[in-house]
Amino acid sequence: MQRASKTTTYVTLLLSLSLYIPPRSYPSPLNFLLSSTAHYLANFCSLIMANSSSISISNIQLQHLTHITDYLNTIQKYTNPLDKNPFYRTVPGFYLTPADIVLRNIIIDLSGNFPSPTPSLAYHRAGPRKQILFNPSTVKAAIVTCGGLCPGLNTVIRELVVGLWEMYGVREIFGIKAGYRGFYTYDPVLLNPKMVDDWHKRGGTVLETSRGGFDLNKIVNAIQDHGFNQVYIIGGDGTMRGAVKIFEEVKRRKLYISVVGIPKTVDNDVGIIDRSFGFQTAVEMAQQAINAAHVEAESAVNGIGLVKLMGRSTGHIALHATLSSRDVDCCLIPEIDFYLEGKGGLLKFLEARLKETGHAVLVVAEGAGQDIIPRTESQKSEKDESGNPVFLDVGGWLKSELKNWWNGDHPNELFTIKYIDPTYMIRAVPANATDNSYCTLLAHSTIHGVMAGYTGFVCGPINGNYAYIPVDEVAKAKNKVDTKDHKWSWFRSVSNQPDFIRS
Repeated sequence: MQRASKTTTYVTLLLSLSLYIPPRSYPSPLNFLLSSTAHYLANFCSLIMANSSSISISNIQLQHLTHITDYLNTIQKYTNPLDKNPFYRTVPGFYLTPADIVLRNIIIDLSGNFPSPTPSLAYHRAGPRKQILFNPSTVKAAIVTCGGLCPGLNTVIRELVVGLWEMYGVREIFGIKAGYRGFYTYDPVLLNPKMVDDWHKRGGTVLETSRGGFDLNKIVNAIQDHGFNQVYIIGGDGTMRGAVKIFEEVKRRKLYISVVGIPKTVDNDVGIIDRSFGFQTAVEMAQQAINAAHVEAESAVNGIGLVKLMGRSTGHIALHATLSSRDVDCCLIPEIDFYLEGKGGLLKFLEARLKETGHAVLVVAEGAGQDIIPRTESQKSEKDESGNPVFLDVGGWLKSELKNWWNGDHPNELFTIKYIDPTYMIRAVPANATDNSYCTLLAHSTIHGVMAGYTGFVCGPINGNYAYIPVDEVAKAKNKVDTKDHKWSWFRSVSNQPDFIRS
């Protein structure tokens, strides 16, 4: 038994190597062995995976992806119209099967110290399927944007419309205005490619958005009343939690409706996927604010440039903008605790930096330091319309604290602090080229999954490959900055900021 287990481990390793090591990088005998192993196991996996969407093979656990036929049996299937689309060549391998998967973890330990037997998670690969479950002539799709703004929202809407129209011949595509409440409050807006032609060049969301307004029964009743059978929900973690409830209610009622989420968060705090759309644009725009703060700081005697960036629960924008800029002396994010006074505190660090260089640039994510900012009793329990705790302005608080500190310790010395908050400038800009390309692939990959009959999922890149992920997993997963990995160490080696650990 022990020998068989070891064999399985080595076979899995060989398969992994054959998938991820370029063929020209290893000698021909090993190349033959790996190719043969991969071919055998791929055929074996295809046979088993075709009969199950929740299995464990060679220590790989394929996550179950809900299909409408899981709860509705008498549904007609159709040949994918891409077969007759002049812009596509449906050569062998074009259509994906249940055997096409994406691994969540592709790191392999070649030292012989193999990881624990916990199965490595895998997800169905995104893309077109040979058989679809929706007749394009009867599809009535709804698209809604919820929550805050993010670069790329209009691009996603545009590409959903264009993709449904051009790839599958869908003609009834509707936009829902003003977020979740729009389902039961406003009339849907009929969309077509001509109408949305230039939306990708515009910031914000033309469909308009709002927070809150989630009433499950009213929303699902409205979906039924309007005859929608495909619902595309674009929003952040709160919106995704709402999408889970809508999906579960649709399934409970056994409705012939596919519900899909498209995760939107400029903070890049969605778990599992590589990154969320709009993040690259946000980092690029954040650098402009950092550059301005640096110019202001170095142009003054004892000048400090203070920049507050988005990031309620994670500091990805602050971290990546800092690494890209190289002008930042200290970066404060929600994942680390910091303190002001005493040895190893922020004030001592800034004092030393001002003495050394004459200026300093400080970047802080909006969710940083919330536990040390004084609050009134009413502020402690205050929530926004989405039910999130209301954050105090850490940037304004830091500016005040820094002024008080300098006036107390250096009363007769010049001191200047410039506070820049570019939040709404960043959120409202159109997506850059990288994010526009990402939004296009994201929207089209999502359409393929919905047309194939999958439901209750989100689409996103995992290790560079687009995959379908159960929406309830994404709604719960968080993408935190790992302050123990190489990227954070690299930043600290560049800035030499303190680790804020009290001695």
